[in-house]
Amino acid sequence: MSSSISLMPSEIAAWLRQQIPLQGIEFITEYPATKKAVPLKQAIVAVGLENVSITDKFVDNGQGVLEAQEYCRSAKLRIRLGIHAPYSLGGDYCHSVFTKVADCMTFGSDLEITQSAAGRIKSDRDTDAFVLECYLDVFADFCPAVSTGLSFPSFMNKELLCGSHINNQDIHFTGSEKELFLQPFVAGSYTGSGTTSQVISLGFKPRLVIVFTQDFPTITNLPNSANYGSYFAIGLNSSQRSLGIEMGNSGFTVRNNDSVRDMVAKMNELGFFYSYLAFR
Repeated sequence: MSSSISLMPSEIAAWLRQQIPLQGIEFITEYPATKKAVPLKQAIVAVGLENVSITDKFVDNGQGVLEAQEYCRSAKLRIRLGIHAPYSLGGDYCHSVFTKVADCMTFGSDLEITQSAAGRIKSDRDTDAFVLECYLDVFADFCPAVSTGLSFPSFMNKELLCGSHINNQDIHFTGSEKELFLQPFVAGSYTGSGTTSQVISLGFKPRLVIVFTQDFPTITNLPNSANYGSYFAIGLNSSQRSLGIEMGNSGFTVRNNDSVRDMVAKMNELGFFYSYLAFR
């Protein structure tokens, strides 16, 4: 693991040289030192390590208990960047370079950048250049049992920019939750078959269903009968419902001639047209 960490500055510098947004900027390592042109003719970034902190890695075992990983370690590293820009480019160019480098390492690599900062711009008369000292803090997992050797940028475990945030399911919507927001209910219709019941399939378990007969009052006197006909039904969840409807796991069932006292449900009369709203 120590050898992998010691190789980081040279591996990072080599990777940064390949990034298109950073073309025209030279990347070197602080150690071994690389000679700079005097006076400086282009921006140069010296990459180094300021400090390293290595601790045992603990992972939740799925039962709320953190277990130590025998062959893995967690590391916090501070990558130091010394940005040198010719006087002709101005001091602001140092900040521009730092922004580009930080963006590339944050969004274009597997490094998990937890923090970045820059100090004050100084003047180096020896090279006729402005100098900006800055750093990037990195969190990394080192698991030799899983991966050996160094292959920047994927030798570190980065969970999509900021893994602890992305993988926290308590603060993000699932696919089914997004579908619920985009389409909270389904509207449809069916034609009465005249049978005792008819199943209306939805493809999901509805929480609320409202059914009514098209061009008909919700309640009317039945011909040649002392009973009243109900042409409206509502079901809530799986157990709460009015006469003439039953909730199911993938839809609902409408019933004809269900009766209570003087009320008869007419939710599947032959040739009648019905409309419904089914809420997810």
